[in-house]
Amino acid sequence: MGETPTAPPALVEYELRDAVAIIRLARPDSRNAINTRMLEELLEHLAAAREDEAVRVLVVSSNDHLGLSAGADVREELDEAGRVRRMQLFADLYDQLTAFPKPTVAACHGACVGGGAEIAVACDLRVGGSNMRLRFPGAALGVPVGPARLVTLAGLSVAKYLLLSAKEVNAEQALRWGLIHKVAPGARTEEVAIELATSCAASPPESVARLKEMLHGWDGVVERSRAEGEGQVEWQRTGPGLPHRD
Repeated sequence: MGETPTAPPALVEYELRDAVAIIRLARPDSRNAINTRMLEELLEHLAAAREDEAVRVLVVSSNDHLGLSAGADVREELDEAGRVRRMQLFADLYDQLTAFPKPTVAACHGACVGGGAEIAVACDLRVGGSNMRLRFPGAALGVPVGPARLVTLAGLSVAKYLLLSAKEVNAEQALRWGLIHKVAPGARTEEVAIELATSCAASPPESVARLKEMLHGWDGVVERSRAEGEGQVEWQRTGPGLPHRD
């Protein structure tokens, strides 16, 4: 009899610590570059945390304090249909994070670039590592992503600077602009994010969920995120799309 094939290692880790669910990107050898399988696993874990009544707050982190994520894996070998599907998964991920009914906290250590930066700003709260490097390279790549969530977070002026210049900012600048709420030593970023999440989890979950629903309803970020995602997918389908290697 042949040996049973070994399942590939998970690209996303999931942990429940009391009332806090922790989702960690776990592909450090590739700087946590986000490929199709990672997106699928992220969406599966998000769905599990959303439905689990024991979860009151969600933390998004990585198992490498040198980087949350360097963005989309442009080295992933995909045909045209696969590239469109991957972009749809990205749009779904941003939408699901933005509309997540419970508070979300991003541990922004090291490189938070492209998709990593979008994950961070789709969360409600952010702890920046002292080693954080935040960058939205959409303008350089031609991809129409970022305004829906960034404008509501940082205001029009800061969003224009970050998106149109594609410049990198550090934790100190991000704190001044309100992009992050706390700065922690790089290796302790996740720990501080969990502490913040735990403080949120101490409040009655029904009132917290209602507050978040009110904030999002008055702001309209959920609808803007959905519209932006539709544009991303159409750009991938009919435009130049993300760079790729055949």
